[in-house]
Amino acid sequence: MKTLTLELTAPLQSYGNEAAFLRRTTFDHPTKSAVVGMLAAALGYTRSDPRLIALNQLLLAVRVDQPGVLTTDYQTVEWKANTRKVTYRDYLQDAVFVAAVGSEDNELIDALQLALTRPRFQLYLGRRADPPAGPLRVAVHADADPVTVLQQLPWQAAPWFRRRHRQGIVAELFADAALVPAGRTRQVKDVLTSAAQVDRRFTFRGEVTLRVPLRDPIAPGQETAHDALAALKEE
Repeated sequence: MKTLTLELTAPLQSYGNEAAFLRRTTFDHPTKSAVVGMLAAALGYTRSDPRLIALNQLLLAVRVDQPGVLTTDYQTVEWKANTRKVTYRDYLQDAVFVAAVGSEDNELIDALQLALTRPRFQLYLGRRADPPAGPLRVAVHADADPVTVLQQLPWQAAPWFRRRHRQGIVAELFADAALVPAGRTRQVKDVLTSAAQVDRRFTFRGEVTLRVPLRDPIAPGQETAHDALAALKEE
């Protein structure tokens, strides 16, 4: 199996569930439909393209390297003439996730890597208002499944977050149940079965939660702070 990893970071991200119009909540980590939708956008698939739904066959795992802070946006929406409604939309602020998708189809993984560096359509992290914070950092890992890759991948949190948690964290890792056969499975309704704008539908998949200890590769006391007087001290 070949695995593609992509770092998901932005000022705001939001991974909606089945919330009603007046209150749009978010999952605490990227959903499979959001990741599949991003990959489809990168490849240039339209909503009616059957290849979009075929991407559900990819095996997914997501690691939470920097948990987001929940924030709520208050909006007044005029949804028809002279009719206004108050809505609340939740976002994850300053979160960093690493998503990994795996497949036995090596050519597909290579095509996804290229597409993510040269996307056909705009990429966004859950909602159109949430673009990534710059080009996505992607990498391909040969002969490894998504869970194995994320259990070994270095910590990707922001430097300020790693400094605040010098002893490291225990990160949550959410994986398709097929990747962890002996894991305790819960059902999550985030597999896209119809991407039609007015008839979007989802079905369930099994998801397993693991915990992965992460440590800063720069140990305490080994920081690379710059000493402006170092040259003078050597004389």
